[in-house]
Amino acid sequence: MVEPGAAASIEAELDALADPGRAALVAPYFGVVPGGYGEGDKLLGIPVPAQRKVAARHRDAPLAELERLLGSPVHEHRLVALFVLRRRFERGERAEREEIAELYLARRAGVNNWDLVDSSAPYLLADRIRRAPRMLLDPLLASDSVWDRRIAMVATFSLIRDDDHGEALRAATALLGDEHDLIHKAAGWMLREVGKRDEAALRGFLDEHAAEMPRTMLRYSLERLPPAVRREYMGAAAAKGR
Repeated sequence: MVEPGAAASIEAELDALADPGRAALVAPYFGVVPGGYGEGDKLLGIPVPAQRKVAARHRDAPLAELERLLGSPVHEHRLVALFVLRRRFERGERAEREEIAELYLARRAGVNNWDLVDSSAPYLLADRIRRAPRMLLDPLLASDSVWDRRIAMVATFSLIRDDDHGEALRAATALLGDEHDLIHKAAGWMLREVGKRDEAALRGFLDEHAAEMPRTMLRYSLERLPPAVRREYMGAAAAKGR
């Protein structure tokens, strides 16, 4: 059943759950500080489990209503919209999934923090990345927006889970020179996920690139490898810095 006025209902429910004290406490975690990557965002301070409950109550919200929420200045409004879109995508037929992916890419300016990206990109772009990975990824990887680049890197998780790691390695290679720590973390995370499934593939990448990888990217990628192996690759990076 279509739910009219869903955006206003979701906003009202979330606004009622607002906790200004918690919002102030978590603001640095989301870069919502002067000069931070999330500067200007508005936080309500609502824990994620409570947001998921609101999303579940509005699982049939029309896409137009969710699109409106993606334009909200409030972080939690946008995250709940993404939670609903993800559920709709996972249960939807091909045409609806395509419509959701199109909406997501068109309104991705509102997907502008690491939690928003990580909660959506590997799921809402799953069909697109399987059908035409380079058409999807290459413009995002080349974007000036850190969020576009993170969307591209994290979207490869959809393929990694299917034991297809080629695009993840290609994206990580393209981002080796990226200057943003959030990209270093995302690439290192995806490389770690590759290594959990295919250690040889990860080690092949590290053999070629460890000496030039940003330290955070390298450290994240090594977390599941044996201590001696981690020391070997960190040593290669340290030697480069001397």
